[in-house]
Amino acid sequence: MRFRILPAIAVAGILIQMAPAGHRRANPAVIREPAWDSPRTRELAKRACYNCHSNETVWPWYSRIAPVSWLTQRDVNGGRSQLNFSEWNKTQSPADLLVDQLKSGEMPPWFYLPMHPEAQLTSEERTALADGFRRSLEGSGE
Repeated sequence: MRFRILPAIAVAGILIQMAPAGHRRANPAVIREPAWDSPRTRELAKRACYNCHSNETVWPWYSRIAPVSWLTQRDVNGGRSQLNFSEWNKTQSPADLLVDQLKSGEMPPWFYLPMHPEAQLTSEERTALADGFRRSLEGSGE
């Protein structure tokens, strides 16, 4: 019985690679970013937020292997639709919401950090980014 299950799992794993969902890893052009208050704020945002919240996503190797590819594509699409630093003329979020999510530890999400340790922020970086978001976004007409 066990010898039939393993080949079936292997065949299923190969077949799901042909499913089209998650194969589109497009990075549209950057249209407009917020008016950042400092290069440090942009650097911290780029490190911790841009993979899901910009058109500058770095697609890791596992983003090409189903079913992880489906989840990665879903997360990037969802992140871009909620907040996109590359299309600031289209999507803006209130500074308070961004600051609250950052300070509460809601962003970046816990499940993202093991594969992206560079996005892990120290408490000082988290505070600096939250303060930078507030200054940048309030200064852009929020």
